[in-house]
Amino acid sequence: MPEAVIAQKAPYGKDLEVGKTYYWCACGRSANQPFCDGSHKAVGMTPKAFTAEKTATAWLCGCKQSKNAPYCDGTHKSL
Repeated sequence: MPEAVIAQKAPYGKDLEVGKTYYWCACGRSANQPFCDGSHKAVGMTPKAFTAEKTATAWLCGCKQSKNAPYCDGTHKSL
């Protein structure tokens, strides 16, 4: 399985809308970070779909190593 590219060593703060489905880039290659733009197709990876549980700013993983993807768990601090 291909490895994810570290898009950035910090989370992305993004405003999410309750009930809306988003596609978080798991491969790190998207030009539309932290969201998917289809770049994963070249490497055989897939984005992670998730539905916002509330309308608020969410901190989405930028290093692609979070164990709580798509949300940041602080893993970037040890990279």
